[in-house]
Amino acid sequence: MKVAVLDITGKDTGRKVELSKDVFGIEPNDHAIYLDVKQYLANQRQGTHKSKERAEIAGSTRKIKKQKGTGTARAGSIKSGVFRGGGRMFGPRPRDYSFKLNKNLKRLARKSALSIQANDKNVIVVEDFNFETPKTKNFLDVLKALELETKKSLFVLGNENANVYLSSRNLKKSKVIKASELYTYGVLNTNKLIITESSLEDINTNLSK
Repeated sequence: MKVAVLDITGKDTGRKVELSKDVFGIEPNDHAIYLDVKQYLANQRQGTHKSKERAEIAGSTRKIKKQKGTGTARAGSIKSGVFRGGGRMFGPRPRDYSFKLNKNLKRLARKSALSIQANDKNVIVVEDFNFETPKTKNFLDVLKALELETKKSLFVLGNENANVYLSSRNLKKSKVIKASELYTYGVLNTNKLIITESSLEDINTNLSK
């Protein structure tokens, strides 16, 4: 699949690049995508939730009524979860939600996500660019030129570029990452995927292993 290379003003440079079939043209594996996205979202969870159980509640420990003859259920503590103000039964405890996935599966998930976006014509290839100083206005000009100011966009750069990254940091709908940081959730959770020429080679190298 060949894609035209644009400059940051949105104009066609007259050049085209080939999107590798092994990376951008495979049959998407939905289950691999599901597992990778599930892992990403699980890793975002802090897992610091906690509720008090009956042993942690402050209150009297005396038996609140006699065992038999009341016509109601027996009860030994006011801190029981069946009473108002008592502890919570089987409440949440701090835990780690993260889990591991096979590297080959994660690579397959990323290639599947890229193939979905490429098939939907949501991949844009642009020339490598840089800003002299970090300035949000410069990045907004690029978004307007590419008609992305109202859409979610993910920019993939070949190398770390502090000026471009800092220029985009205040924009909620745009994100800038390096090719080595490419992740399935980010690729799918965007309207347009903007890839620089230098990052395209890195993506092919990283995912063709």
